[in-house]
Amino acid sequence: MGKEIVKKKKEECTLDGSVDRHGSPSVRSSSGNWFAAILILVNQGFATLAFFGVGVNLVLFLTRVMGQDNAEAANNVSKWTGTVYIFSLLGAFLSDSYWGRYKTCAIFQSIFVVGLVSLSVSSYIFLVRPNGCGDEHVACGSHSKFAVLIFYVSIYLIALGNGGYQPNIATFGADQFDEDHPKEGIAKVAFFSYFYLALNLGSLFSNTILGYFQDKGMWGLGFWASAGSAVVALVLFLVGTPKYRHFAPQGNPLSRFSQVLVAAVRNWTVKTPPNGEELYEVYGKESSTNGERKILHTNGFKFLDKAAVITSKEENLNNVNDDVQDIDPWRLCTVTQVEEVKCILRLLPIWLCTILYSVIFTQMASLFVEQGAVMKTTVSTFHIPPASMSSFDILSVATFIFIYRRVLDPLVARFKKSSGSKGLTELQRMGIGLIIAIMAMIAAGTVELFRLQYAKNSGSLSIFWQIPQYVLIGASEVFMYVGQLEFFNDQTPDGLKSFGSALCMTSISLGNYVSSLLVTIVMRFSKNEKMPGWIPGNLNKGHLDRFFFLLAALTAADFIVYLICAKWYKYIKVEGRNGGTNRGEDNDLRV
Repeated sequence: MGKEIVKKKKEECTLDGSVDRHGSPSVRSSSGNWFAAILILVNQGFATLAFFGVGVNLVLFLTRVMGQDNAEAANNVSKWTGTVYIFSLLGAFLSDSYWGRYKTCAIFQSIFVVGLVSLSVSSYIFLVRPNGCGDEHVACGSHSKFAVLIFYVSIYLIALGNGGYQPNIATFGADQFDEDHPKEGIAKVAFFSYFYLALNLGSLFSNTILGYFQDKGMWGLGFWASAGSAVVALVLFLVGTPKYRHFAPQGNPLSRFSQVLVAAVRNWTVKTPPNGEELYEVYGKESSTNGERKILHTNGFKFLDKAAVITSKEENLNNVNDDVQDIDPWRLCTVTQVEEVKCILRLLPIWLCTILYSVIFTQMASLFVEQGAVMKTTVSTFHIPPASMSSFDILSVATFIFIYRRVLDPLVARFKKSSGSKGLTELQRMGIGLIIAIMAMIAAGTVELFRLQYAKNSGSLSIFWQIPQYVLIGASEVFMYVGQLEFFNDQTPDGLKSFGSALCMTSISLGNYVSSLLVTIVMRFSKNEKMPGWIPGNLNKGHLDRFFFLLAALTAADFIVYLICAKWYKYIKVEGRNGGTNRGEDNDLRV
C-alpha cells in the first residue's frame, strides 16, 4: 500500500526537475502550466505598456520639457536605451548564478515601479512647470540641478528595473511547462509566441493612447498611467507565487567556463580520445558541478576536450568517479562542463547573424517615421501621427502568430516524413524572418521611389502606402524574434537559460548601434557639394530609397552567411531526467 502511494506521488511530479517555492518537487496538477503562464503573459503586457509609456515619447519630453536640442535628446535616448539592454545581462547573470528567476523578476520589477513613481512625482512637482507646458507650442521653463538629478535617477531606475526583468520573465514563463512531458512540451513552444504577442499588445496601447496624451502635453497623466500599469503587473506576478515552478540557480558560469579553458591549456600536450568515450564524466543523470542535466559529448572544438581528459594524476585516485571532491576542477572538467562552453561558442555565430536583422527592425522607430512625416498624413480633417503606423506592425504580429501556429506549423509537420517531428525548426524560421525582412526593405525603398516622384511634381503620396513595409516587418518578427527566443532558450544549458533570453535583447541593442553607425557612414560618403547626402534634413532632396536598398543588400549577404552558420550548427543533446536523450534536432535549413 505504501509503495502505491509513493508511486502515485512520483507520477504527479514534473519530470524536468522543477521545484515549488519550498524546494519540494513540483506537483503537476497544482503548479505551473497555463494558469501560471497566463499570469506571466498579462504581467508582461502591463509591464511593456508601462515601459513604452515612458520610452515612446522620451525624446519629446527631453526637448519640450527638459529644454534639450534634437541632437542632445536623441543621444540621451540612445544611451538610455542601450543601458536597458546592458542591464539585461546583469539581470540574467544574477538570475542564473545566485537569485533564481522568480526572485530576480520580483526585485527588478519593484525597482521598475519605484523608478516610474519617482518620475511621475518629479514631473508633477518639479519638471512640468508652468502648468500646461510641454506640448508642441509651449516649452517648459528652466529646472534646478536637483530636479534634473531626480529625473535622471528616475529614468535610469526604470532602465535598471526593466532591463533586469525582461530576460528573466520569458524564461520563467517557459519554466512553467515541463519540456519532458508530451503535452506540456508543446505548450512550452507555443508560450513564446503568446509572450511576444503580449509584448506587442502592451506597446500598442502605449504607442497610440498614451502617446497621444503625451504629445498633447499631458505628461503627468501619461507617466502616472505607466506607474499604475507597472503596479498592476507586479501585483499579478506576486499573486501567482504559490503556483509557480522554479529551477534553482546553478552557480557562477564564469568560473565554470574559466575552469574549462585553464584545464584545456594545462593539458595542451595530452592526446584526446578519438570519439570522446574515455573523457571524464560523473555517474548519474545530473552533472556534479551544478546539478544540471548532463550534456552528451559532441565533435568540434576538439581543443576543449583536453579539459576532460583523465591524466595519470587523476588515474592515481582510487576511483575517479566516486571521489569527485578530490578532483581539481582547474585540471579536470566533466564532459558536461566542456559542452557548456561549446554550446555558447556555437551560438555566437547565429547570434551575430541576427544583429543585422535588428538594424532593419529599428528603422520602424526612426526612418520609417521620418519617411511618413513627409507623406500625406491627413484623411479628411483627421491627422495620422507617423509613429502610429507601427500599429500595423503589431496587428501583423498578432495575425501571423495565429497563421503560423494554427495553419503553417501543423501543415509543415503533416508533410514531414519523420514521425513525431514538429513543423519548421527554429533555425528555419529565423532564416525565413531574414528573407521577409529583405522584402520589407525592398518595399520601403520602392515606396520612397514613388514618393520622390510625387514630390518632384508637387504632389504627396499617402502615408498608407507604408502599410506593406510595416506588415512585412511584423511577419518577419514572428519568424525571427519568436524563433530566436525559442532557439536560445532551448539551446542554452540548464544553468544559462536567462542568458539565452538576454542574447535576444543585446541583439536589438547592437542593432541600434549598428544602424546609427551605418547612417553616419552613408552620410559621410554620400554628402558632397551637389548632394546633401542620402538622408538629409529635407528627405525630398535626398535618396532614402538607396539606404533601404542598401539594407536589403546587406541583409541578403547576411542571409548567405547565416545559411553557412546554421548548416554548421550542431544541436545540443542532453540526457533527460526520464531517461534517453532530448533536445537534439536535425539542423536541416531548407527554407
